[in-house]
Amino acid sequence: MSQQPSASDAPQPEFAGGEPRLVGRTRHAELTLDEIADLQPGLGRLMPDVSERYWILYYAAKGGNWKLAQYCVNQIRGLFRVGATTRPNMRRYLEAFGQGHLRAIEAALAQRDFAAFEIAYRKGIDAANAMHAATNHPEVIWQLPPEPPRHLYLGPVDAEQGSTPTP
Repeated sequence: MSQQPSASDAPQPEFAGGEPRLVGRTRHAELTLDEIADLQPGLGRLMPDVSERYWILYYAAKGGNWKLAQYCVNQIRGLFRVGATTRPNMRRYLEAFGQGHLRAIEAALAQRDFAAFEIAYRKGIDAANAMHAATNHPEVIWQLPPEPPRHLYLGPVDAEQGSTPTP
Protein backbone atom coordinates (compact mmCIF):
# COMPACT_ATOMS: atom_id res chain seq x y z
CA MET A 1 0.00 0.00 0.00
CA SER A 2 1.36 3.40 -0.96
CA GLN A 3 1.28 6.18 1.53
CA GLN A 4 -0.34 9.50 0.59
CA PRO A 5 1.94 12.53 1.00
CA SER A 6 1.05 14.65 3.98
CA ALA A 7 1.03 18.40 4.25
CA SER A 8 4.35 18.23 6.06
CA ASP A 9 5.88 16.53 2.98
CA ALA A 10 5.03 19.54 0.76
CA PRO A 11 7.90 21.91 -0.08
CA GLN A 12 8.11 24.64 2.49
CA PRO A 13 8.74 28.26 1.51
CA GLU A 14 12.21 29.54 2.19
CA PHE A 15 12.49 32.54 4.46
CA ALA A 16 14.36 35.71 3.65
CA GLY A 17 14.59 38.35 6.34
CA GLY A 18 11.87 36.65 8.38
CA GLU A 19 9.38 36.67 5.48
CA PRO A 20 8.41 33.65 3.40
CA ARG A 21 10.11 33.65 0.00
CA LEU A 22 7.37 32.94 -2.50
CA VAL A 23 8.67 31.10 -5.54
CA GLY A 24 7.39 29.48 -8.66
CA ARG A 25 9.20 26.52 -10.06
CA THR A 26 9.56 25.39 -13.65
CA ARG A 27 11.62 22.48 -14.87
CA HIS A 28 14.31 25.04 -15.75
CA ALA A 29 14.40 27.49 -12.89
CA GLU A 30 12.98 28.74 -9.64
CA LEU A 31 11.62 32.29 -9.84
CA THR A 32 10.67 34.57 -7.01
CA LEU A 33 7.37 36.40 -7.10
CA ASP A 34 9.29 39.62 -7.79
CA GLU A 35 11.10 38.00 -10.73
CA ILE A 36 7.77 36.82 -12.15
CA ALA A 37 6.37 40.34 -11.74
CA ASP A 38 9.34 41.79 -13.61
CA LEU A 39 8.57 39.51 -16.56
CA GLN A 40 5.15 41.07 -17.07
CA PRO A 41 4.93 43.19 -20.21
CA GLY A 42 4.98 46.94 -20.02
CA LEU A 43 3.48 49.20 -22.65
CA GLY A 44 6.67 49.11 -24.71
CA ARG A 45 6.06 45.40 -25.28
CA LEU A 46 2.27 45.65 -25.62
CA MET A 47 1.95 48.61 -27.97
CA PRO A 48 3.39 46.86 -31.04
CA ASP A 49 0.58 44.31 -30.66
CA VAL A 50 -1.96 47.12 -30.25
CA SER A 51 -0.50 48.79 -33.34
CA GLU A 52 -0.82 45.66 -35.44
CA ARG A 53 -4.42 45.08 -34.37
CA TYR A 54 -5.32 48.72 -35.01
CA TRP A 55 -3.83 48.37 -38.50
CA ILE A 56 -5.75 45.15 -39.20
CA LEU A 57 -8.90 46.74 -37.76
CA TYR A 58 -8.91 49.46 -40.40
CA TYR A 59 -8.44 47.21 -43.39
CA ALA A 60 -10.86 44.58 -42.09
CA ALA A 61 -13.58 47.22 -41.76
CA LYS A 62 -12.70 48.68 -45.15
CA GLY A 63 -12.93 45.19 -46.69
CA GLY A 64 -16.24 44.42 -44.99
CA ASN A 65 -14.89 41.81 -42.60
CA TRP A 66 -16.82 43.30 -39.69
CA LYS A 67 -16.35 40.31 -37.44
CA LEU A 68 -12.55 40.47 -37.78
CA ALA A 69 -12.67 44.22 -37.16
CA GLN A 70 -14.62 43.67 -33.91
CA TYR A 71 -12.22 40.89 -32.94
CA CYS A 72 -9.35 43.38 -33.28
CA VAL A 73 -11.13 45.86 -31.02
CA ASN A 74 -11.65 43.10 -28.44
CA GLN A 75 -7.96 42.19 -28.62
CA ILE A 76 -6.94 45.83 -28.15
CA ARG A 77 -9.18 46.05 -25.09
CA GLY A 78 -7.51 42.93 -23.68
CA LEU A 79 -4.05 44.35 -24.27
CA PHE A 80 -5.13 47.59 -22.59
CA ARG A 81 -6.30 45.60 -19.52
CA VAL A 82 -2.86 44.00 -19.25
CA GLY A 83 -1.19 47.39 -19.70
CA ALA A 84 -3.39 49.01 -17.07
CA THR A 85 -2.50 46.21 -14.65
CA THR A 86 1.25 46.24 -15.23
CA ARG A 87 1.51 50.02 -15.61
CA PRO A 88 -1.22 51.49 -13.38
CA ASN A 89 0.07 55.04 -13.91
CA MET A 90 -1.10 54.69 -17.55
CA ARG A 91 -4.52 53.28 -16.69
CA ARG A 92 -6.36 56.59 -17.14
CA TYR A 93 -5.02 57.00 -20.69
CA LEU A 94 -5.86 53.44 -21.68
CA GLU A 95 -9.32 53.61 -20.16
CA ALA A 96 -10.04 56.99 -21.75
CA PHE A 97 -9.07 55.67 -25.17
CA GLY A 98 -11.20 52.58 -24.66
CA GLN A 99 -14.26 54.42 -23.38
CA GLY A 100 -14.07 57.14 -25.99
CA HIS A 101 -12.38 56.10 -29.21
CA LEU A 102 -12.83 52.34 -29.15
CA ARG A 103 -16.46 52.77 -28.16
CA ALA A 104 -17.05 55.13 -31.13
CA ILE A 105 -15.33 52.64 -33.44
CA GLU A 106 -17.49 49.81 -32.12
CA ALA A 107 -20.66 51.83 -32.68
CA ALA A 108 -19.70 52.31 -36.34
CA LEU A 109 -18.81 48.63 -36.67
CA ALA A 110 -22.19 47.62 -35.25
CA GLN A 111 -23.87 49.75 -37.93
CA ARG A 112 -21.45 48.53 -40.61
CA ASP A 113 -20.93 52.18 -41.45
CA PHE A 114 -17.45 52.57 -42.89
CA ALA A 115 -17.71 56.36 -43.25
CA ALA A 116 -18.49 56.77 -39.53
CA PHE A 117 -15.88 54.14 -38.70
CA GLU A 118 -13.17 56.00 -40.62
CA ILE A 119 -13.93 59.26 -38.80
CA ALA A 120 -13.79 57.54 -35.39
CA TYR A 121 -10.69 55.59 -36.38
CA ARG A 122 -8.74 58.64 -37.50
CA LYS A 123 -9.76 60.54 -34.35
CA GLY A 124 -8.33 57.58 -32.46
CA ILE A 125 -5.00 57.99 -34.26
CA ASP A 126 -4.90 61.69 -33.35
CA ALA A 127 -5.79 60.91 -29.73
CA ALA A 128 -3.18 58.14 -29.47
CA ASN A 129 -0.47 60.46 -30.75
CA ALA A 130 -1.58 63.19 -28.33
CA MET A 131 -1.46 60.63 -25.49
CA HIS A 132 2.04 59.59 -26.54
CA ALA A 133 3.12 63.25 -26.31
CA ALA A 134 1.34 63.70 -22.96
CA THR A 135 3.19 60.68 -21.53
CA ASN A 136 6.62 61.97 -22.55
CA HIS A 137 6.86 60.00 -25.79
CA PRO A 138 6.29 62.61 -28.50
CA GLU A 139 8.65 60.63 -30.71
CA VAL A 140 6.01 57.88 -31.02
CA ILE A 141 3.79 59.01 -33.87
CA TRP A 142 1.51 56.26 -35.15
CA GLN A 143 0.34 56.29 -38.73
CA LEU A 144 -1.85 53.96 -40.72
CA PRO A 145 0.30 51.87 -43.05
CA PRO A 146 -0.69 52.55 -46.67
CA GLU A 147 -1.00 48.84 -47.48
CA PRO A 148 -3.27 46.29 -45.82
CA PRO A 149 -1.69 43.35 -44.03
CA ARG A 150 -1.16 40.51 -46.45
CA HIS A 151 -1.29 37.63 -43.99
CA LEU A 152 -5.05 37.79 -43.35
CA TYR A 153 -8.17 37.64 -45.49
CA LEU A 154 -9.84 41.02 -44.98
CA GLY A 155 -12.93 40.72 -47.16
CA PRO A 156 -16.48 39.82 -46.21
CA VAL A 157 -17.12 36.49 -44.54
CA ASP A 158 -20.34 34.52 -44.90
CA ALA A 159 -21.29 34.47 -41.21
CA GLU A 160 -23.85 31.70 -41.60
CA GLN A 161 -21.57 29.39 -43.52
CA GLY A 162 -18.43 30.41 -41.65
CA SER A 163 -16.55 30.20 -44.92
CA THR A 164 -14.42 32.57 -46.90
CA PRO A 165 -13.64 32.70 -50.56
CA THR A 166 -10.33 31.22 -51.55
CA PRO A 167 -7.90 34.12 -52.02
